[in-house]
Amino acid sequence: MSAERPVGARTRVVVAEDEAIIRLDLKETLTTEGYEVVADTGRGDQALALVQELRPDVAILDIKMPGNDGLAVARAITDERLCAVLVLTAFSQRELVAQAAQAGVLAYLVKPFAAGELVAAIEIALARFGEAQALAAEAADFAEQLETRKIVERAKGLLTDNYGFREGDAFAFMRRTAMNQRRPMRAVAEDLLAGTLSVASKPADGRP
Repeated sequence: MSAERPVGARTRVVVAEDEAIIRLDLKETLTTEGYEVVADTGRGDQALALVQELRPDVAILDIKMPGNDGLAVARAITDERLCAVLVLTAFSQRELVAQAAQAGVLAYLVKPFAAGELVAAIEIALARFGEAQALAAEAADFAEQLETRKIVERAKGLLTDNYGFREGDAFAFMRRTAMNQRRPMRAVAEDLLAGTLSVASKPADGRP
C-alpha cells in the first residue's frame, strides 16, 4: 500500500506505456496537470518492479506491453494492495474492460484521450482505491473483498440514482453509518439494497 502523503504533496505516478511517443505525451500532460511522474517504462515486468520499489499513489498501465501485459501487472499490484491502477486501452480493446475489473483495475481510459479525461480517470482510481482499502479491513480474503465491493458499489448506485448523492458522498454516508452503528459496511449496504435502512433526502448543499 502506498504511504500516506503529506497534505499538499503531489500525486506520485508510475507510467507504463510501450509506445515512446504516447509515454512522453503522458509524462508531459501529467506534469502540466500537477502530478509527479516518479518513473516510466515501456515494459510490464519493469512496471511492476518500479511500483514495488517506489510505492506511487497510482500506476498508469497500457494493456499490451512486452515483458508482461497490463492486466497481469494490475492483478499483481492489486494483490499486494500497492496503489491505485488506471489502465489505458485502445478502442478495439474495450472488450477487455471486464477482465480489467477482475484484475482489480479501478478505472480505465480509451485512447486517444484529452487531458481532462486523464485527470478525471486518475482521481476516480484514487478515490476507489481509498474505498477498497477501507473495505479490505472488513474482509478476510480477496474473494470476500471483491464480493463486499460489489455489494457496496450496488448500494452506492442506489444512493446516487434514488437520493441524488454524489459517488464519494454515498460511500462516506455508508462508512459513517457503519461506524455509528458499529456494524460492517457490507451489512449497511445490504440493508440499503433490501430497503430496511431509511435514508433522509440529501440536503441542498450536496452533503449527505
